[in-house]
Amino acid sequence: MKNLIAELLVKLAEKEEESKELVAQVEALEIVVTALLRQMAQSDQQVLIKNIEGALEQARPDAEVPAHDSEMLQQYVNKLLRHPRS
Repeated sequence: MKNLIAELLVKLAEKEEESKELVAQVEALEIVVTALLRQMAQSDQQVLIKNIEGALEQARPDAEVPAHDSEMLQQYVNKLLRHPRS
């Protein structure tokens, strides 16, 4: 029983480490996208945003992907592009 608990704790620690790494990757990408958008002229920003939103609309997931997941992705992309980090 102790071995099982120890193994579960190790797996939990590994998952937590993976989660931290993913959070760091997402935050890094958010910083990069924000910096790139700030360097662009407003008209170029709008063209890029429209192109990304259009590509996202064309790449609609199939019925196997829950609608909530698809909506969440759309919300995050919108937030990133329309309301970047300050």
